[in-house]
Amino acid sequence: MKKEYKIDETAACQFKNRAGYCVGTGRMGLALQKEYQEQLKLVQEHIGFKYIRGHGIFSDDMGIYQEYEDENGKIIPEYNFTYLDRVMDSYQEMKIKPFLELGFMPQKMAGGEQTVFYWRGNVTPPKSYKAWTDMVQAVLNHLIERYGRDEAVSWPIEVWNEPNLSIFWKDADMEEYFSLFRHTFRAVKEVDEQFQVGGPSICGVDDVNWLRQFLDYCSRNNLMPDFFTRHHYMWSEPVKEGRYSYGKLRDPQEAMEELKVSRTIIDSFRQYQNLPMYITEFNTSYSPDSPVHDSVQNASYVAWLLSRMGEVCDGYSYWTFGDVFEENGVPFSQFHGGFGLVANGAVPKPSFWVFAFFKNLQGRRVHLSDEAVVVQKEDGSYCGVAWNLSFGKQEPLDIELALPCKPGANFCFLQKLVDEEHGNPVKLWHDMGEPSNPSKEQLALLREGAAPWLLTKRLAEEEGYVTAALHLKQDAVVYFELRETEVCSDRGYHIISLNK
Repeated sequence: MKKEYKIDETAACQFKNRAGYCVGTGRMGLALQKEYQEQLKLVQEHIGFKYIRGHGIFSDDMGIYQEYEDENGKIIPEYNFTYLDRVMDSYQEMKIKPFLELGFMPQKMAGGEQTVFYWRGNVTPPKSYKAWTDMVQAVLNHLIERYGRDEAVSWPIEVWNEPNLSIFWKDADMEEYFSLFRHTFRAVKEVDEQFQVGGPSICGVDDVNWLRQFLDYCSRNNLMPDFFTRHHYMWSEPVKEGRYSYGKLRDPQEAMEELKVSRTIIDSFRQYQNLPMYITEFNTSYSPDSPVHDSVQNASYVAWLLSRMGEVCDGYSYWTFGDVFEENGVPFSQFHGGFGLVANGAVPKPSFWVFAFFKNLQGRRVHLSDEAVVVQKEDGSYCGVAWNLSFGKQEPLDIELALPCKPGANFCFLQKLVDEEHGNPVKLWHDMGEPSNPSKEQLALLREGAAPWLLTKRLAEEEGYVTAALHLKQDAVVYFELRETEVCSDRGYHIISLNK
């Protein structure tokens, strides 16, 4: 298949690129692990997300909520910030801010025994909402004291995670969640009105009803959330094979329409019109055991999403940055379908490079299609990302972009390619025999094989345009740049291989 586009600069518009807004993590306690820190460092060096969001700030492994018995036998609450400070200090060092998800319930405070995940996050309401709000306020006051008011209030606050699922909130009790939100919202605003608080952090199960009911509840109770949140996954018909989940990718345009419905519902309430909507989790599959996450197919699908999602929401968070993740337990193998952009051993997956590519797309959008986005930077140079989202069809895609330029101009055309043969460490791992626990030497080779393939070419203006040709195999993703160059060869020097 071949697509040809002649770019019209007069049709340029703002590219609402939110690729660097936020990224997900597993439970917060995992940030105490060395491998977690190494993966986050790699992500920040190449992508540089602004926020990071994860579960379990109040789970028992963080140790925040404690109790003791005084001399009269009365139970007295106290708070331990040792691990909280370690995690927040590490985020500060990585130049990433927490997007604070308040959950799950400390076991000693919980009104029930129901838990979720291998690490047993308690998902029941508190025995006492006063105990809950006292803890929330104590944490926020501590964060203000340690990091400064201006910094702390710049951290968004989301109340709970997916309460519309009974595995995350006992009985998916809507009215109980609304009560939790009301108490929490007011407690946070008592600490400082500048804190930005939102919810309901729902996934795509009965989401239309939940969102409408939540907005109606907030309206009736004079609550003015600062933003609204939901999650978005693109997976259907999953089946299990051994330890792993396989499914079908949904039509991405159909999935995008669901987000537009959420936006329309929010704007149907006059007082909430145009307030931010954040997708605080998104990915293809919603299971941390789906090999699609490790694949170039995932990368091409995510590329399509990143080209569009900023048009319907104010920020989005890929779930997750790394494979240090234990919802279903400790993974058995190097590649195991984990959510992460980075595999264990600090090995970037193909989707990692998609975010790195998109983070570079800063400027005026001069082209958007189902297979490419191109922007023009302030200095007049062009860059873009193209992809061949195949849905299993083994058909290559050729794209020809004619970009306007001044007469006589010369250009360096640079490409960074990820496809089945390049920047695809899972293929190299497969060829190695799929070792569950690679040696140091094997990990070093996987990291080397994870790099995109770099190609360059010199191009020249013809009839007012420079023409860039891209060849993409099945599910390939390519980043490209066109920079004007001055040809200044030294007298008598010739590159031998170019003069055969």
